Amino acid sequence: MNIPQNGLLERLFKLSEHGTTVRTELLAGLTTFLAMCYIVIVNPLILSETGMDMGAVFVATCISAAIGCLIMGLLANYPIALAPGMGLNAYFTFAVVKGMGVPWQVALGAVFMSGIIFILFSFFKVREAIVNALPMSLKMSIAAGIGLFLALIALKGAGIVVDSPATLVKMGNFYVEENGAKLPNWPVLLTFLGFVMVIVLDYFRVRGAIILTILALTGIAAALGLTEFKGVVGQIPSIAPTFMQMDFNGLFNISMISVIFVFFLVDLFDSTGTLVGVSHRAGLLVNGKLPRLKKALFADSTAIVAGAALGTSSTTPYIESAAGVSAGGRTGLTAVTVGVLMLACLWFSPLVQSVPAFATAPALLYVGVHMMRSATDIDWNDITEAAPAFLTIVFMPFSYSIADGIAMGFISYAVIKLLCGRAKDVPPMVWVVALAWAAKFWFLGA
Repeated sequence: MNIPQNGLLERLFKLSEHGTTVRTELLAGLTTFLAMCYIVIVNPLILSETGMDMGAVFVATCISAAIGCLIMGLLANYPIALAPGMGLNAYFTFAVVKGMGVPWQVALGAVFMSGIIFILFSFFKVREAIVNALPMSLKMSIAAGIGLFLALIALKGAGIVVDSPATLVKMGNFYVEENGAKLPNWPVLLTFLGFVMVIVLDYFRVRGAIILTILALTGIAAALGLTEFKGVVGQIPSIAPTFMQMDFNGLFNISMISVIFVFFLVDLFDSTGTLVGVSHRAGLLVNGKLPRLKKALFADSTAIVAGAALGTSSTTPYIESAAGVSAGGRTGLTAVTVGVLMLACLWFSPLVQSVPAFATAPALLYVGVHMMRSATDIDWNDITEAAPAFLTIVFMPFSYSIADGIAMGFISYAVIKLLCGRAKDVPPMVWVVALAWAAKFWFLGA
């Protein structure tokens, strides 16, 4: 497709300058969308565990993703798509709301405040300074720990891992007993089938491996009578149950300040790492730095604030954007295409409501695999780096809390370095965070 040099798309996205075409950008956008659209199914299912209206969260997910993609594409001109983040939605649901007993309205208020802090920090370049100051081992261990946390949520939700009075947890059965007969435990078996399916599809580079797996499991579940098929296309649900429902009155205590900090910290590493990683793959870095970084960070921050107002957990850039980059995406037109397709999803709410919870477990496991790969960037030969990283990773699933994992990582890093005579290796920011977490544990407990 030939683009006139003075055309609107050429002026907006500088297609010729980036050596791309409208057709290439549209196909790249479709590729990214297929790789990440599972979130419009998974996010409502996870957040509905808090008591939030599933239909309203579905709408909030689609619109917040569209807002983030459109701002990223039109303002920053990067082929990077955004949507509510995996890991952050799990922390929102299982750690804050269900774990701490915080009402979801207050949790949304915490997400909103973390977005406001992001906007302020992005303008004054504090965000970049924090990322650059923190040790690589802590950054990578946070990502790996969240991967294990997601895996535990998936295994528990599917019934593969169950509680045990003797051993705390144990493996669930592959069968259920009914009237003296042993019948297949379909959620467990289908989860394993789905995980193998998504891995095989990914290996052969099939576009939309995750969403295809979720839809396949939903079809099998409907055929077996495990879920009610409610159709494909229908009326857009009302967003009223979650729209502007943030409660800020419950934020003024130490526990909720730590929650805001975790939202901020996790998204800080996730978003910055994704922006740099995808941009590097697209060849968009200049002298190792990202041009228009402030605009890209503003897109991310604004999407968080908008998402909280609409009724969803933190929005973040998606590493799946690398799929679109591999397909040739180089400009914001790729991100805009994803945003438009996210809005088109609004009419598919009946299909989303037909998906059983266990059908999304393979997606969580798959994302966990990719997040665990971050552990390879940890210096395991230096015990003063490896030990804090290890504690960060294992505390997240074993304490069922991303926040506790981050806390143990920072505290142990500072203490171990100090006692090993390497206090100079500890950045000032790590001391500040470690002391803050230690004070929180001492005065408020875990």
